[in-house]
Amino acid sequence: QVHLVESGGGSVQAGGSLRLSCSASGYSYSSQCLAWFRQAPGKEREGVASIDSDGDTYYADSIRGRFTISQDNAKNILYLQLNSLKPEDTAMYFCAVRGDSLFCGSTLRSPVNYNYWGQGTKVTVSS
Repeated sequence: QVHLVESGGGSVQAGGSLRLSCSASGYSYSSQCLAWFRQAPGKEREGVASIDSDGDTYYADSIRGRFTISQDNAKNILYLQLNSLKPEDTAMYFCAVRGDSLFCGSTLRSPVNYNYWGQGTKVTVSS
């Protein structure tokens, strides 16, 4: 059974940084796409960043240059480094996995492209 657990969220002031982690277990895909999505109160869930089995990374325009996605394959941990945070980055952040690495960047367009999700970790940025 696939199990994803996020951690690392918190409250920071604008301009601050956080590093989110997602511990993944229970899947053994030959290739996969791992991603971070976020959902602000009253808004739809939106794709933030994804990484495929080759380590290629993809980002939403709204966070490009500020956030960095990475993974530790040995530990099965997915990371999202958040820098230069803005109040509009306030949201619940979720990690997700799909058992297919094709078009990993395009999968950020919709959460329906992902099969498994964590419970989320909350990020609050104050001005």
